[in-house]
Amino acid sequence: MSSTLHPDGKLNPSQCVSNDSGNTSILDLIEQRQLTRRGFLRGSLGATAGVTASALFGCAVVDGLTNYANAAPASAGGIGFTSVPPNVAPMSDAVTVPDGYSARVLVAWGDSLTHAPHWDPSRPMDEATQLHCYGAHTDGMHFFPAPGRNNSRGLLVTNSEYVDPPLVNDIAPAKDYAAAAITLEMVRAQQAGHGVNVVDVQMGRDGNWEVRRPSGFNRRITGNTPCRVAGPAAGHPLMKTAADPSGMQVIGTLNNCANGHTPWGTYLACEENFNGYFGTDAPLTPTPHEARYGLVAGGFGYRWHVADERFNLAANRNEPNRFGWVVEIDPWNPTSTPVKRTALGRFKHESAGVVVGADNTVAVYMGDDERNEYVYKFVCAKKLDPKNPAANRDLLDSGTLYVARFGADGRGAWLPLVWNRNGLTPENGFADQGEVLIKARQAADRLGATMMDRPEWVAIHPSTREVYVTLTNNNRRGSTPTSANDAGGKTAAGSARPVVDGANPRPDNDFGHILRWREDGGDLAATSFEWDVFVQCGDKATAKTLPANYNPAGHDGYRGNIVGDDYGAPDGLWFDRDGRLWIQTDQAGDAQGDWVNIGGNVMMCADPSTGETRRFLTGPRHCEVTGVVTTPDGRTMFVGIQHPGEDWTDTFTDNSTWPDSGVNGPTTTDGRVSKPRSGVVVITQNNGGVIGT
Repeated sequence: MSSTLHPDGKLNPSQCVSNDSGNTSILDLIEQRQLTRRGFLRGSLGATAGVTASALFGCAVVDGLTNYANAAPASAGGIGFTSVPPNVAPMSDAVTVPDGYSARVLVAWGDSLTHAPHWDPSRPMDEATQLHCYGAHTDGMHFFPAPGRNNSRGLLVTNSEYVDPPLVNDIAPAKDYAAAAITLEMVRAQQAGHGVNVVDVQMGRDGNWEVRRPSGFNRRITGNTPCRVAGPAAGHPLMKTAADPSGMQVIGTLNNCANGHTPWGTYLACEENFNGYFGTDAPLTPTPHEARYGLVAGGFGYRWHVADERFNLAANRNEPNRFGWVVEIDPWNPTSTPVKRTALGRFKHESAGVVVGADNTVAVYMGDDERNEYVYKFVCAKKLDPKNPAANRDLLDSGTLYVARFGADGRGAWLPLVWNRNGLTPENGFADQGEVLIKARQAADRLGATMMDRPEWVAIHPSTREVYVTLTNNNRRGSTPTSANDAGGKTAAGSARPVVDGANPRPDNDFGHILRWREDGGDLAATSFEWDVFVQCGDKATAKTLPANYNPAGHDGYRGNIVGDDYGAPDGLWFDRDGRLWIQTDQAGDAQGDWVNIGGNVMMCADPSTGETRRFLTGPRHCEVTGVVTTPDGRTMFVGIQHPGEDWTDTFTDNSTWPDSGVNGPTTTDGRVSKPRSGVVVITQNNGGVIGT
């Protein structure tokens, strides 16, 4: 999830559309593909029968550390808790978990990672303070266990996706930011709130988890941290700027949304809505390449270009090409340089799900989080070397990037984005492989990939290798214009939008769905696969109905087909070791309109073998629940709470003040003005059991 500044200064999710390719949409296919959950899973289990768990998911020792990223499942799984009720109006300002569980704040925006004082929220944030404090708006995360203390100490690595400028710079009402005098000091404080947090955490003697302060591992990687460029686009002319004529070093990583992690012990941060940081006050007509990535003169309203020339789109046309990548970070080496791995392509990366095949083939599955964008797979050219972790450090620099085409018959194909093949040639605007990767969206357009409804997180089943992807929503599906650019049902470039017909029963796919697929023969390098719809999300009690001409017989419309508790706008997605699927949502979060029955954002737990889904967690008012991981034994869970009180308008406390609301964590007791702050909660069973059982 990322945000825009509306004219009144309020930050809200960006829902850009820049794909006018006219390619087939996934919802053109769903109604023609009717596999049952049970039938699909039965086939997948059969496909993997006879393959030992150790062959599929053996542990790897990395630099003396046991890496549990692909550890074998501990048991058969199953859901054992009682659902919590939805957070409906009047809404609670708390994280709620089932009876028998506890949730408490571990760390929140502005909490010091050193011996230096915590940030005082009654004052503006400054760069120096932010550099030693936990960053803003937590998103994807992973836990790297410490040697010898796998379940009681480790490095919790989290993304800080974006910032709310008025909260950072102490400007209220929020709308006043649009006219504020922007200084470089203000911009630097905002940039420092972005990036990645490496946090040394441990279980204390009282059984509660805490941040180790100080720790040589605690680290902030920000919008101004130097990053090395690697892979085919390194040094490319489109990557060069006046400040970096080599095109080999980018300053900073921005808008890191979801994440991934590798079997060799590194963290993958995924740059998503980078386009919104660039802008200009000068007249500007975006090039077709810039328009395809959503670059416009006004940006999202951050206004960094006013004080920081690097983000002036008119002056630095190549700088945006240096963002939109997967960034690899070594959490155990505090002096290491983050690396932008360009072989994985440039788009609005939501996540990077890494899986290792039985033959040590490594594949990375990724989504491009924008309406009508695509799903990708990268297959490394070299195999994983489990005996020599150092040999894997540059594994992501060479291989083949593919984009998915889904067929109505339940079959799919991976289309290679390889230069000089399938029209990816100089006469079509691709001078070399570097340009194919920098213009991955245009390359995917040309290959005829299937347009998806905001593909976000990817998760891989721990024993079947089935890949699941959340398709959060698409509220511009249909033939009714929704903006000047969509007049007459056309995009700005004049191509027909995906329309609603018998094969597309939802004119606005507000509730979203989850897809899954299985590679042919269980081969991660296969170029064909079988797919189905795991679930169409919805609200069984909704009063919203489809127009008669869009309502084929027997279709449930907005009610969906969830077995169990309803939810919508699926976003975060993660499998635990027992095969339970954890689903996090990103909808309005206000329990209004389409969400009056479903309530605010949640984390669900699903059993893929039965499809049963239960509500495990509800979040504070106007938050997004995003990022989840457990310790290797499954007894401690970390969950991210992003942008609580997102729609505050006049004062910092006119909505949520979580975590200072006094329910799950610290309270402000000295009279200081509080502000809503993103953070991480720790969840445990009171009896010390495995989460979810």
